[in-house]
Amino acid sequence: MQTTKITWTEKTWNPITGCKHGCYYCYAKQICNRFKTSFEPAFHPERLQQPLKTKGSKMIFVCSMADLFGHWVPDFWIESVLSIVKQSSHTFQFLTKNPKRLKYFNPWPDNAWVGASAVHQVMLDDAIKHLALVKATVRFLSCEPMLEPMQLSKNNNINWLIIGACTGNKPFMPPREWVLNLTNNAKEQNIPTLYKDNLKWSDPLIEYPTQELSRCTEQIALL
Repeated sequence: MQTTKITWTEKTWNPITGCKHGCYYCYAKQICNRFKTSFEPAFHPERLQQPLKTKGSKMIFVCSMADLFGHWVPDFWIESVLSIVKQSSHTFQFLTKNPKRLKYFNPWPDNAWVGASAVHQVMLDDAIKHLALVKATVRFLSCEPMLEPMQLSKNNNINWLIIGACTGNKPFMPPREWVLNLTNNAKEQNIPTLYKDNLKWSDPLIEYPTQELSRCTEQIALL
């Protein structure tokens, strides 16, 4: 595992690497290109035990160099990762662009935060729809990069919102108005919000969900 400068976590853990989404803004692919390493999906079983050897209680972003829930990822790879999560005292943060697959791993361990990425409104609405079916302690959205104005639907049961810019080869800074409108939209629904530090113009905003946010799990149980 590696210590990271990502605003919302402490360490990254990559037992799986690589992705096939083909996003032009993908920082992970840019890193692989820089170091001339493969970005084809790969399983690294020798890395599975890393969290169990890390002392304390850390916030760990799982598969920062992959999409663990891409349609090309075998269930066995995912189940191997979740097996370690269940044995660990750390908090693990999962993020995917393929949220429709998340429900198949219900119920999630209590120490798992489960999120979906969205760069535009259609993707955001789809993420909210699929996260509503996820039984997890914390369910969150990452609007990074924010490429157009977005709004949260009401009664979405989201526990956390991350907003960020597009960096790398084709940088794009979302207008302040877009970010503030989405932030106010989240605040109206009591959703904590965190700004990534790549929003260079913004005032700092770093809010985290509390571990007591159990309303989503209770409501899911009624479905």
